Amino acid sequence: MKSYVRQGQEQFKWLIFDGPIDAIWIEDMNSVLDDSMLLCLGNGERVKLNLSMRIICEVSDMNAASLATVSRVGVIYVPEDAVGYIAYIKGFIINSFVSDN
Repeated sequence: MKSYVRQGQEQFKWLIFDGPIDAIWIEDMNSVLDDSMLLCLGNGERVKLNLSMRIICEVSDMNAASLATVSRVGVIYVPEDAVGYIAYIKGFIINSFVSDN
């Protein structure tokens, strides 16, 4: 994140987290998710994020997230049965076709 901040605001930068929510680290993200956009590191360093930075968290559930965290994010729910092997096959075929042309 620090290197993204140093690069400036020319284009959007996306950070994607994939895995379960842990109550400790997600609470530490609250200052990043609010209007201050300030990342407070464990060593006391503070990093002010740019407006061009975006964060996506792909999680299986929101059980460990507090109401404070949930109020700061947008949540998109996709049920497991909406995505299956057919969607992966279609995506593979489409990506193969597009990358060949």
